[in-house]
Amino acid sequence: MSPLLLQGAAAGGIALLITLVFFVVHLAMIVWTYSDAQSRSDHPPILWALIVFFAPILGVLLYLIIGRDSY
Repeated sequence: MSPLLLQGAAAGGIALLITLVFFVVHLAMIVWTYSDAQSRSDHPPILWALIVFFAPILGVLLYLIIGRDSY
C-alpha cells in the first residue's frame, strides 16, 4: 500500500470521527433544550427544539437569554 493512500484513509477516518462528534453534540443540544423548555419555559418546547435544530449555537443562546422563565 502506498503511504499516500494510508494518509488519505487516516484523514478520512479523522474527518468521520469529527463529524460524528459534532452530530452527537448537535443532537444533545436539541434534546437538552427540549427537556429544559418543558419545565422552564412558557413557550412550546418543540419550538425551541426546532430553533436549535436549524441554528444550533444561536438557538441555545436565544433560549438561555429569552426562552427560560425565571422562577
